[in-house]
Amino acid sequence: MLDYTEYNNVFPSPEFINPYDHKGASAIETFRKSLGGVLFVDRVLSRLGIGQGTAYPPRGENGLRSLHQRICQSSASSIQKISVLYYVLLDHDDVHPGRSHFADSFAEETGLPKKYQILMRGLWHMDRMEFKYAIENLTHPSLPTTFADEITIALVRHPLANKRSSTSQSDYTLALAYFHAAQPVFTSSEALELLFGALARTNVTEALDFSRRYPKWTRQQLFKRLVASILEQPEKLGARGKELVSAALTGEEESWFQEYLRHGEGRKSKGANVLLRMRGVVTGRLSSTAALENLAGYP
Repeated sequence: MLDYTEYNNVFPSPEFINPYDHKGASAIETFRKSLGGVLFVDRVLSRLGIGQGTAYPPRGENGLRSLHQRICQSSASSIQKISVLYYVLLDHDDVHPGRSHFADSFAEETGLPKKYQILMRGLWHMDRMEFKYAIENLTHPSLPTTFADEITIALVRHPLANKRSSTSQSDYTLALAYFHAAQPVFTSSEALELLFGALARTNVTEALDFSRRYPKWTRQQLFKRLVASILEQPEKLGARGKELVSAALTGEEESWFQEYLRHGEGRKSKGANVLLRMRGVVTGRLSSTAALENLAGYP
Protein backbone atom coordinates (compact mmCIF):
# COMPACT_ATOMS: atom_id res chain seq x y z
CA MET A 1 0.00 0.00 0.00
CA LEU A 2 1.21 3.49 -0.85
CA ASP A 3 2.85 5.45 1.98
CA TYR A 4 0.78 8.65 1.85
CA THR A 5 2.91 10.33 4.50
CA GLU A 6 5.68 10.69 1.92
CA TYR A 7 5.00 13.87 -0.04
CA ASN A 8 6.56 12.68 -3.29
CA ASN A 9 4.35 9.58 -3.25
CA VAL A 10 1.23 11.74 -3.26
CA PHE A 11 1.76 14.78 -5.45
CA PRO A 12 2.94 15.10 -9.03
CA SER A 13 6.37 16.49 -9.71
CA PRO A 14 6.80 20.30 -9.90
CA GLU A 15 6.93 20.36 -13.71
CA PHE A 16 3.19 19.66 -13.79
CA ILE A 17 0.77 22.60 -13.81
CA ASN A 18 0.31 24.15 -10.39
CA PRO A 19 -3.41 24.42 -9.53
CA TYR A 20 -2.58 26.98 -6.84
CA ASP A 21 -0.92 29.67 -8.90
CA HIS A 22 -2.28 33.21 -8.55
CA LYS A 23 -5.16 32.56 -10.93
CA GLY A 24 -6.12 29.26 -9.33
CA ALA A 25 -5.89 30.55 -5.76
CA SER A 26 -7.92 33.64 -6.65
CA ALA A 27 -10.66 31.47 -8.17
CA ILE A 28 -10.85 29.38 -5.00
CA GLU A 29 -11.09 32.51 -2.85
CA THR A 30 -13.91 33.78 -5.07
CA PHE A 31 -15.82 30.56 -4.51
CA ARG A 32 -15.17 30.83 -0.77
CA LYS A 33 -16.61 34.33 -0.72
CA SER A 34 -19.66 33.26 -2.74
CA LEU A 35 -20.30 30.40 -0.30
CA GLY A 36 -20.41 32.67 2.71
CA GLY A 37 -16.72 32.67 3.54
CA VAL A 38 -16.39 28.94 4.20
CA LEU A 39 -15.66 26.14 1.75
CA PHE A 40 -16.68 22.56 2.49
CA VAL A 41 -13.03 21.56 2.54
CA ASP A 42 -12.53 24.22 5.25
CA ARG A 43 -15.08 22.38 7.36
CA VAL A 44 -13.32 19.07 6.76
CA LEU A 45 -9.93 20.54 7.65
CA SER A 46 -11.42 22.12 10.75
CA ARG A 47 -12.59 18.68 11.92
CA LEU A 48 -9.01 17.51 11.50
CA GLY A 49 -7.83 20.37 13.69
CA ILE A 50 -6.26 22.27 10.79
CA GLY A 51 -6.91 26.01 10.60
CA GLN A 52 -10.13 26.80 8.73
CA GLY A 53 -9.60 29.12 5.78
CA THR A 54 -5.85 29.47 6.32
CA ALA A 55 -4.39 26.17 5.13
CA TYR A 56 -6.28 25.98 1.86
CA PRO A 57 -5.54 26.83 -0.86
CA PRO A 58 -1.84 26.24 -0.26
CA ARG A 59 0.51 28.86 -1.68
CA GLY A 60 3.13 27.38 -3.96
CA GLU A 61 4.92 24.08 -3.47
CA ASN A 62 6.08 25.03 0.02
CA GLY A 63 2.49 25.69 1.01
CA LEU A 64 1.41 22.34 -0.43
CA ARG A 65 4.18 20.56 1.46
CA SER A 66 3.10 22.31 4.64
CA LEU A 67 -0.53 21.33 4.11
CA HIS A 68 0.48 17.72 3.46
CA GLN A 69 2.53 17.68 6.65
CA ARG A 70 -0.27 19.17 8.74
CA ILE A 71 -2.74 16.63 7.39
CA CYS A 72 -0.43 13.71 8.09
CA GLN A 73 0.41 14.95 11.60
CA SER A 74 -3.20 15.55 12.59
CA SER A 75 -5.02 13.26 14.99
CA ALA A 76 -7.50 12.17 12.31
CA SER A 77 -7.83 8.58 11.16
CA SER A 78 -5.86 7.37 8.16
CA ILE A 79 -9.02 7.24 6.04
CA GLN A 80 -9.83 10.86 6.90
CA LYS A 81 -6.30 11.98 6.03
CA ILE A 82 -6.32 10.08 2.73
CA SER A 83 -9.75 11.53 1.94
CA VAL A 84 -8.50 15.10 2.30
CA LEU A 85 -5.44 14.36 0.18
CA TYR A 86 -7.78 12.86 -2.43
CA TYR A 87 -9.72 16.16 -2.46
CA VAL A 88 -6.48 18.11 -3.01
CA LEU A 89 -5.51 15.83 -5.88
CA LEU A 90 -8.84 16.60 -7.55
CA ASP A 91 -7.50 20.15 -7.90
CA HIS A 92 -4.54 18.77 -9.81
CA ASP A 93 -6.78 16.69 -12.05
CA ASP A 94 -8.89 19.76 -12.76
CA VAL A 95 -6.00 21.68 -14.32
CA HIS A 96 -5.00 18.65 -16.42
CA PRO A 97 -8.40 17.75 -17.89
CA GLY A 98 -8.43 14.48 -19.78
CA ARG A 99 -4.75 13.87 -19.14
CA SER A 100 -4.45 12.91 -15.51
CA HIS A 101 -6.10 10.73 -12.93
CA PHE A 102 -4.01 11.63 -9.91
CA ALA A 103 -6.90 11.37 -7.46
CA ASP A 104 -8.25 8.03 -8.69
CA SER A 105 -4.78 6.48 -8.89
CA PHE A 106 -4.04 7.69 -5.35
CA ALA A 107 -7.34 6.25 -4.10
CA GLU A 108 -6.58 2.89 -5.67
CA GLU A 109 -3.03 2.74 -4.33
CA THR A 110 -4.09 3.69 -0.79
CA GLY A 111 -7.24 1.56 -0.72
CA LEU A 112 -9.56 4.51 -0.08
CA PRO A 113 -13.11 3.09 0.08
CA LYS A 114 -15.38 4.17 -2.75
CA LYS A 115 -17.87 5.96 -0.51
CA TYR A 116 -15.16 8.33 0.74
CA GLN A 117 -14.17 9.09 -2.84
CA ILE A 118 -17.80 9.85 -3.68
CA LEU A 119 -18.19 12.10 -0.63
CA MET A 120 -15.02 14.11 -1.25
CA ARG A 121 -15.77 14.46 -4.96
CA GLY A 122 -19.23 15.74 -4.06
CA LEU A 123 -17.79 18.28 -1.63
CA TRP A 124 -15.20 19.31 -4.23
CA HIS A 125 -17.98 20.07 -6.72
CA MET A 126 -19.89 21.97 -4.02
CA ASP A 127 -16.82 24.14 -3.48
CA ARG A 128 -16.68 24.83 -7.22
CA MET A 129 -20.43 25.61 -7.19
CA GLU A 130 -20.97 22.81 -9.70
CA PHE A 131 -24.09 21.77 -7.85
CA LYS A 132 -25.55 19.40 -10.43
CA TYR A 133 -22.45 17.23 -10.24
CA ALA A 134 -22.24 17.68 -6.48
CA ILE A 135 -25.65 16.21 -5.74
CA GLU A 136 -25.06 13.34 -8.14
CA ASN A 137 -22.37 12.28 -5.68
CA LEU A 138 -23.80 13.50 -2.38
CA THR A 139 -27.11 11.66 -2.82
CA HIS A 140 -25.39 8.31 -3.26
CA PRO A 141 -27.13 5.72 -1.03
CA SER A 142 -23.86 4.71 0.64
CA LEU A 143 -23.33 8.17 2.14
CA PRO A 144 -24.51 9.63 5.44
CA THR A 145 -26.01 13.13 5.23
CA THR A 146 -22.73 14.84 6.10
CA PHE A 147 -22.97 18.65 6.07
CA ALA A 148 -26.64 18.38 5.05
CA ASP A 149 -27.54 21.79 6.50
CA GLU A 150 -24.67 23.54 4.77
CA ILE A 151 -25.33 21.78 1.47
CA THR A 152 -29.01 22.73 1.57
CA ILE A 153 -28.23 26.35 2.43
CA ALA A 154 -25.81 26.62 -0.50
CA LEU A 155 -28.23 25.01 -2.97
CA VAL A 156 -31.16 27.23 -1.98
CA ARG A 157 -29.12 30.43 -1.91
CA HIS A 158 -27.59 29.79 -5.33
CA PRO A 159 -30.41 28.44 -7.52
CA LEU A 160 -28.78 29.78 -10.70
CA ALA A 161 -25.35 28.25 -10.18
CA ASN A 162 -24.65 25.27 -12.41
CA LYS A 163 -21.33 26.04 -13.96
CA ARG A 164 -20.82 23.02 -16.15
CA SER A 165 -24.33 22.58 -17.49
CA SER A 166 -25.53 23.88 -20.82
CA THR A 167 -28.57 25.43 -19.14
CA SER A 168 -28.76 27.30 -15.87
CA GLN A 169 -31.11 26.29 -13.10
CA SER A 170 -33.67 29.04 -12.66
CA ASP A 171 -35.54 27.38 -9.80
CA TYR A 172 -34.95 25.18 -6.78
CA THR A 173 -34.76 21.91 -8.68
CA LEU A 174 -31.34 20.94 -7.37
CA ALA A 175 -32.09 21.89 -3.76
CA LEU A 176 -35.30 19.88 -3.80
CA ALA A 177 -33.64 16.98 -5.62
CA TYR A 178 -31.03 16.79 -2.86
CA PHE A 179 -33.71 16.98 -0.18
CA HIS A 180 -35.87 14.23 -1.70
CA ALA A 181 -32.93 11.91 -2.35
CA ALA A 182 -30.95 12.40 0.87
CA GLN A 183 -33.89 13.02 3.24
CA PRO A 184 -31.68 14.99 5.65
CA VAL A 185 -32.65 15.82 9.22
CA PHE A 186 -31.79 19.48 9.71
CA THR A 187 -30.04 20.72 12.82
CA SER A 188 -30.21 24.46 12.08
CA SER A 189 -33.21 26.73 11.74
CA GLU A 190 -31.58 28.46 8.76
CA ALA A 191 -31.45 25.28 6.67
CA LEU A 192 -35.01 24.36 7.65
CA GLU A 193 -36.39 27.79 6.79
CA LEU A 194 -34.56 28.01 3.47
CA LEU A 195 -35.60 24.53 2.37
CA PHE A 196 -39.18 25.18 3.41
CA GLY A 197 -39.16 28.45 1.48
CA ALA A 198 -38.08 26.56 -1.63
CA LEU A 199 -40.80 23.98 -1.07
CA ALA A 200 -43.44 26.65 -0.47
CA ARG A 201 -42.61 28.46 -3.72
CA THR A 202 -42.65 25.22 -5.67
CA ASN A 203 -45.40 22.98 -4.30
CA VAL A 204 -47.96 24.18 -1.76
CA THR A 205 -49.28 20.72 -0.89
CA GLU A 206 -45.81 19.28 -0.38
CA ALA A 207 -44.81 22.23 1.80
CA LEU A 208 -47.91 21.76 3.95
CA ASP A 209 -47.17 18.05 4.39
CA PHE A 210 -43.55 18.85 5.24
CA SER A 211 -44.58 21.34 7.95
CA ARG A 212 -46.66 18.67 9.67
CA ARG A 213 -43.52 16.71 10.57
CA TYR A 214 -42.59 19.25 13.24
CA PRO A 215 -43.78 20.16 16.74
CA LYS A 216 -46.61 22.64 17.12
CA TRP A 217 -44.61 25.87 17.48
CA THR A 218 -42.40 25.11 14.46
CA ARG A 219 -45.44 23.96 12.47
CA GLN A 220 -47.16 27.24 13.16
CA GLN A 221 -44.20 29.30 11.97
CA LEU A 222 -43.83 27.21 8.82
CA PHE A 223 -47.55 27.40 8.08
CA LYS A 224 -47.49 31.19 8.33
CA ARG A 225 -44.47 31.22 6.03
CA LEU A 226 -46.40 29.11 3.54
CA VAL A 227 -49.32 31.55 3.50
CA ALA A 228 -46.89 34.45 3.20
CA SER A 229 -45.19 32.84 0.20
CA ILE A 230 -48.54 32.64 -1.59
CA LEU A 231 -49.25 36.30 -0.90
CA GLU A 232 -45.77 37.24 -2.14
CA GLN A 233 -46.66 35.94 -5.63
CA PRO A 234 -49.86 37.82 -6.56
CA GLU A 235 -49.48 36.73 -10.17
CA LYS A 236 -50.06 33.13 -9.01
CA LEU A 237 -52.47 33.84 -6.18
CA GLY A 238 -55.45 32.15 -7.86
CA ALA A 239 -53.76 28.81 -8.57
CA ARG A 240 -51.53 28.62 -5.49
CA GLY A 241 -54.20 29.99 -3.21
CA LYS A 242 -56.68 27.40 -4.44
CA GLU A 243 -54.19 24.65 -3.66
CA LEU A 244 -53.95 25.80 -0.04
CA VAL A 245 -57.59 26.66 0.65
CA SER A 246 -58.69 23.34 -0.85
CA ALA A 247 -56.46 21.39 1.53
CA ALA A 248 -57.94 19.52 4.48
CA LEU A 249 -56.56 21.82 7.19
CA THR A 250 -56.50 20.72 10.80
CA GLY A 251 -58.31 22.80 13.41
CA GLU A 252 -55.03 24.41 14.43
CA GLU A 253 -54.09 25.19 10.84
CA GLU A 254 -57.51 26.72 10.20
CA SER A 255 -57.03 28.93 13.25
CA TRP A 256 -53.54 29.97 12.12
CA PHE A 257 -54.85 30.68 8.61
CA GLN A 258 -57.62 32.94 9.87
CA GLU A 259 -55.46 34.70 12.48
CA TYR A 260 -52.59 35.39 10.08
CA LEU A 261 -54.80 36.87 7.37
CA ARG A 262 -57.19 38.78 9.66
CA HIS A 263 -54.92 40.00 12.44
CA GLY A 264 -51.30 39.07 11.60
CA GLU A 265 -48.78 40.27 9.04
CA GLY A 266 -50.83 38.76 6.24
CA ARG A 267 -53.65 41.27 6.67
CA LYS A 268 -51.44 43.94 5.05
CA SER A 269 -51.49 42.11 1.72
CA LYS A 270 -54.09 42.88 -0.94
CA GLY A 271 -54.51 39.16 -1.45
CA ALA A 272 -55.46 38.41 2.17
CA ASN A 273 -59.16 39.03 1.65
CA VAL A 274 -59.08 36.93 -1.52
CA LEU A 275 -57.67 33.92 0.32
CA LEU A 276 -60.18 34.34 3.14
CA ARG A 277 -63.08 34.38 0.70
CA MET A 278 -61.70 31.40 -1.22
CA ARG A 279 -61.43 29.47 2.01
CA GLY A 280 -64.92 30.57 2.94
CA VAL A 281 -66.30 29.00 -0.22
CA VAL A 282 -64.45 25.71 0.38
CA THR A 283 -65.72 25.48 3.96
CA GLY A 284 -69.24 26.53 2.97
CA ARG A 285 -69.21 29.76 4.94
CA LEU A 286 -69.40 31.93 1.81
CA SER A 287 -71.14 31.72 -1.55
CA SER A 288 -69.02 31.02 -4.63
CA THR A 289 -70.37 34.13 -6.34
CA ALA A 290 -68.90 36.42 -3.69
CA ALA A 291 -65.53 34.72 -3.92
CA LEU A 292 -65.41 34.91 -7.71
CA GLU A 293 -65.98 38.65 -7.56
CA ASN A 294 -62.81 38.97 -5.45
CA LEU A 295 -60.80 36.72 -7.75
CA ALA A 296 -61.16 39.07 -10.70
CA GLY A 297 -57.69 39.84 -12.00
CA TYR A 298 -55.98 36.90 -10.27
CA PRO A 299 -54.78 33.97 -12.43
